[in-house]
Formats: sequence, structure tokens, C-alpha cells
Amino acid sequence: MLRLRGVYPPIPTPFTADGTLATGELRRNLTWWGGTGLAGFVVLGSNGEYVALSEQEKLEAIRVTRESVAADQSVIAGTGAESTGETIRLSRAAADLGADAVIVVTPHYYRTRMDAAALLAHYRAVADATPVPVLLYNVPANTGIDMAPEVVVQLAEHPNIVGMKDSSGNMPSMGEALRSVPDGFALFAGSAGFMLPALALGAAGAIVAQANVAPCETVALYDAFVAGDLALARTLQLRLLPVNAAVTARWGVPALKAALDRLGHYGGPPRPPLLPLGPAERAVLDQILAAAGLR
Repeated sequence: MLRLRGVYPPIPTPFTADGTLATGELRRNLTWWGGTGLAGFVVLGSNGEYVALSEQEKLEAIRVTRESVAADQSVIAGTGAESTGETIRLSRAAADLGADAVIVVTPHYYRTRMDAAALLAHYRAVADATPVPVLLYNVPANTGIDMAPEVVVQLAEHPNIVGMKDSSGNMPSMGEALRSVPDGFALFAGSAGFMLPALALGAAGAIVAQANVAPCETVALYDAFVAGDLALARTLQLRLLPVNAAVTARWGVPALKAALDRLGHYGGPPRPPLLPLGPAERAVLDQILAAAGLR
């Protein structure tokens, strides 16, 4: 049985200087992350630059991730696509490669037509046809679609839809969903900026970029909350806010990769059209990491 609790990093996809998939560096990063208390890994999320990968690269990233982590650490693969059929095909391929679950972003190119009926039909068809559990992925900053709580609640009734990553930051909406979903439906905070408030509402954990660069500290925040040490949880939440902002809303994937490089791991270049951070931005990022005690 898949147990969805705790902290999961949406891992970046490493590239070499010439832009090819850097599988050796991915394995090394996973070896480090694997010893930090993380519950598992999300591969091919927004931070994994999944929109910039070929299908072959996506499947290779899933394969390498599953081979490189412990059996008791879950691998959740991003398989969302703009068509229902393609999403099903990628989800089945991910399952064949050993993914424990898939996470499916809302289709959004035809945004004005992605109403409740369309989203319900899409996710139910994917869940019916996928041999591993399905998580919803709500990220309105990227898609322009904010999944309504009533849609989440209806989808949570499907036996193969087991959770959701909510990156909206809309606490009232998250609370409405948590109030009505069935027991066992795992809703995850999608940004560390609101991790503690989400846990207080009943979230199962967090799928957050911050956990890539501060895995031990992010796990410690979760563990402190579970243990009832709200003072420590609050201290960690506030201390890490600038780090989270730097690798998400402020500079995004380029900063996440630059931070990994600065901390002695492998970030490498983002894939164009994303550009790496410039020297001035890197200097500010370095100050942020130092102030948070990560250097």
C-alpha cells in the first residue's frame, strides 16, 4: 500500500553543459537526498522542467530515479499532458518503469474550456486507465486554472485518485477541500511558503522545491509539527521563507539549480528558453543561503 505522508522534493532534471540529460549527476543527487529523511521523490514536476523534455528523456528520468532510491521511498512521476490519451499513455509507461504513483497537472492550453465537467472527465478517465494511484496537481500560477474545491472533492471519491499537490496558496480553498474529502485522501502543500499553515489545516505533507536544497530542515519542520512542537516548526518556517521564495516565485528553476551548485551538489544549467542566473543574482542567492544557515 502506498503511504503518502511527509516531505517530497519535486526534483530538478540535471543537464550537462551541452544540454543532454545528466543521469550520473541525477544518481548522485538522489544518493544525497535519500539519506535526509525525505519520504520519496517527485520526478518530472514543474521544477523538473518536464515541459522541456522529450518523451524519451522523461522515461529515462523516471527509470533512473526508481533505480537510484530505496524501495521504501516512493517515486511519483509527473505524467500530465494536454490530451487525455497522452496522459494515460505516459502514466502507464511510468508505472511500467516502477513509479509508485503519477501526478497529473491540469490540462490548460484550452483554458477557457477546462471547466468542472472537462476536468472531471479527464481525471476520471486517467484514473480508470492507470494501474498506479493518481494525484491531482493544481498550479494556477503556471496553468491559469485553479481547481475548485468541489471538483477536488468529487474526484477524491474515485478509488484511484488518492491525493493532490496544491500550489495555489489559497488557504480557504484548501480548507474547504480538506473538510470534505474522504479519509485517506492526501493533500500536499505545493510550496514551502505555506507549509506550516497547510499542515495545521490537515495536509498530509509537502511537495516543495525548498526540500531540494534544504531537505533536512524541511523534514525537521514536518517532524516538529507532527510531534506537536509548534514553536520549532514556526521557527523553521520563518527561517526558510527567503530560501523558498528564491527558488520559486523570485527566480524559479534557475535559482534552484544554482543553489544546488553552491551547496556542493549538482544543479547545472536550465534548459533554454530558461536562462541561468547572472552574477548579481547569484550573489544575492548566496547571501540568502548563508542567512538561512545552509552554507
